Amino acid sequence: MSRNKFTDEQALAYHHLPTPGKYAITASKPMATQADLSLAYSPGVAVPVQAIADDPQAAYDYTTKGNMVAVVSNGTAILGMGNLGALASKPVMEGKAVLFKRFADVNAIDILLDTEDPDEIIQAVRLMGPTFGGINLEDIKAPECFIIEQRLKEIMDIPVFHDDQHGTAVICAAGLINALELSGKQIKDCKIVLNGAGAAGIACLELIKSMGALHDNCIMCDTKGVIWQGRTEGMNQWKSAHAARTDARTLEQAMVGADVFLGVSAKGAVTPAMVASMADNPVIFAMANPDPEITPEEAQAVRADAIVATGRSDYPNQVNNVLGFPYLFRGALDINARAINDEMKIACARALAELAREDVPDEVAMAYGRKLTFGRDYIIPTPFDPRLIHTIPPAVAKAGMDTGVARRPIIDMDGYTQALKARMDPTASILQSIHARAKQKQSRMIFAEGDDERVLRAAVGYQRGGYGQALVVGREEEVRAKLEVAGLGDAVRELSVVNAGNTRNLETYKTFLYERLQRQGHDLKDVHRLAARNRHVFAALMLAHGHGDALVTGATRKSAHVLGLINHVFDARAKDGVAGVTALLHNGRIVLIADTLVHEWPSDTDLADIATRAASVARHLGLEPRVAFVSFSTFGYPISERAEKMHLAPRILDARGVDFEYEGEMTVDVALNPTAAAHYPFSRLSGPANILVVPARHSASISVKLMQEMAGATVIGPILAGVPKPIQICSTGSTVNDIVNMAVMAACEIV
Repeated sequence: MSRNKFTDEQALAYHHLPTPGKYAITASKPMATQADLSLAYSPGVAVPVQAIADDPQAAYDYTTKGNMVAVVSNGTAILGMGNLGALASKPVMEGKAVLFKRFADVNAIDILLDTEDPDEIIQAVRLMGPTFGGINLEDIKAPECFIIEQRLKEIMDIPVFHDDQHGTAVICAAGLINALELSGKQIKDCKIVLNGAGAAGIACLELIKSMGALHDNCIMCDTKGVIWQGRTEGMNQWKSAHAARTDARTLEQAMVGADVFLGVSAKGAVTPAMVASMADNPVIFAMANPDPEITPEEAQAVRADAIVATGRSDYPNQVNNVLGFPYLFRGALDINARAINDEMKIACARALAELAREDVPDEVAMAYGRKLTFGRDYIIPTPFDPRLIHTIPPAVAKAGMDTGVARRPIIDMDGYTQALKARMDPTASILQSIHARAKQKQSRMIFAEGDDERVLRAAVGYQRGGYGQALVVGREEEVRAKLEVAGLGDAVRELSVVNAGNTRNLETYKTFLYERLQRQGHDLKDVHRLAARNRHVFAALMLAHGHGDALVTGATRKSAHVLGLINHVFDARAKDGVAGVTALLHNGRIVLIADTLVHEWPSDTDLADIATRAASVARHLGLEPRVAFVSFSTFGYPISERAEKMHLAPRILDARGVDFEYEGEMTVDVALNPTAAAHYPFSRLSGPANILVVPARHSASISVKLMQEMAGATVIGPILAGVPKPIQICSTGSTVNDIVNMAVMAACEIV
């Protein structure tokens, strides 16, 4: 299976631009006036200070402690790279911090300790305890990680969790619950072989035993073979605790008749012959990264009855820690837990297992491009399942309350679940869904402006991102030179560079174009110039003739000019029912604004058409459309001739009987703010609008650019809707990432 490719330069650019690193800290309270500052600092801050001094638990009410985790490492076991030191681990720990935020809305900050002395780490973390609601240990080598975690658990009154151990163990346990269910086996009856006696392996075996696996049914192996009772070579106290009474001395011997194999070791550690020797319906979790102990293809070639999981995202059944640690901490923090105990970890595993048995939402299946149904290829939920945030933390919190580690039990669990749903950032899941769908489509993407470095970088990113084939319109020598300057010289061999000088299709294109334009004042010379020398027209002709699947352009010329050129080849005018829809992503919300490209001064009928187009785009993005026709007036007040068409457009939709919510006319605050909307209980909108249809293109442009410049909103679009083939037009200020996003939109055929 293909894996994403990227260059070192791309990875460095991602971490460097637009600002170094992966996260920033922003204030959650106003800091604009002297009164704000007086409350935030002296003298107002003295009041919560005294409250916390009187009652330490008040820190959870008045500070960020209750939603703050420290990601602590000394860099002695960075990914699969080994001991590279504390500073080198910072990109990984920053990444862990943003995963906490992205998946569970937990604030996290990386703490890097420049020491390999366990006592110094223990002391440093203990002294920082008042700052945090939990400690996530990461990439600390064994056996020091065991010592550090155990001691910190003993001396601290907040959760301490080594994710390299327990994160893998929890997801492994979740998958194993379902794999054994499908195999018709009980964990207490299973012979389980584990290869890899490091932190993750030991934690996996400990958790599985706490779930009912029998000690002597669990055989642990390391590089020296089976860990058996009486072995002395290469042993320590943690391995000794799992020494089994067995005659097996090698992994090969241990695998004979095994029901389950768990691998946290190295590529190729398991052979097809070993798999063939296992019991009926074997369960194989080959979790070594980046390459598993045995691939699913190799395992299933000798055992079609095998259930296989790996740590890889390009195979089914990925054992991914991100399914666990964000939600474990979310549940633990929300009950102000003193610890994350085995019961909470098992509750997390069981909740994950149960979630995988439920019907999968359409948006998740759509994102992965296939039907996901509980079975051999779907035993673990996908990382981007939106139900995780409101399914796993309640199970963890309940287990914490039942076992007495909760300082603040949750009384209203239903209310808590609803609050968790509100924390989910819809924009991230929407973008993930679009990108996943694009990878499934594998569209041949035409990049019209091969003379621009940003476009070339985007084309390389599209190709190496696994979305499909990038077709670049340009001169090969010019493309090669620009890629070399960009540090991507090797990429020219991967791209398909096309221009009028080397295509066999130019005469076909010219004939087609002449038939369209001969009665619009264009002679044969005009048509030749357009087809052979204008990259926007040439690219559109490629698309029209099926020599590409989608087109992205507009990064070098004004969008109105580019749209005019596109109209030489396609009917993409206002009268053709085309509209431009721009997506604004800001503070976890997504709002579509229309029309931002085509209609300069739409009529009431045009506005109804625009609303219908925008609703279609919203559904492509996984949103249920709620349209507001916005103006400076609300439901007829103040009366104005200019607002009349916004008042009439909903009546046109009434007559059409459309299948989405709409209302208007109204001001923007009534459309987006539930408090303002509450003054109009007769409104047909069931919640805040996610589509704003505006009176004219100039008001759309002003709104979008104002949000972009003043609020820092992410802008995607305008998305061109209503054209027969997928075409997306970038803005001239687009970044490489913007162009890739527009290409992905085109690949998803949002038309």
